[in-house]
Amino acid sequence: VQLQASGGGMVQAGGSLRLSCAASGLSSRSYALGWFRRAPGKEREFVGTVKYSGGMTHYAESVRGRFTISRDNAKNMMFLQMNSLKPEDTAVYYCAAAAGSGYYITSNEYDYWGQGTQVTVSS
Repeated sequence: VQLQASGGGMVQAGGSLRLSCAASGLSSRSYALGWFRRAPGKEREFVGTVKYSGGMTHYAESVRGRFTISRDNAKNMMFLQMNSLKPEDTAVYYCAAAAGSGYYITSNEYDYWGQGTQVTVSS
């Protein structure tokens, strides 16, 4: 099982970025996908998650209304569209997969993790 996050970069406050997560080795099972982030000096925190069906998402309060998660099961891809970015969104963003048909908001519910992609938002 491998997860590969990409799409990070530097952007000014108010700008947008789109992160991608490519999953391999999971196509035979139902699994939820999620995004987490770790800011410098802080604990890893939940950003958002999407069920296997793609029809239900859940977001952290800090990003709700600005970030949108989508997934393409045919291509084993997940995306995080980030709009109206703020300096406090600066972090390393990780994608993760959890076996199951629900959605999951705590990191210990996730079975697989990808490497992170850096997002830096300047003021």
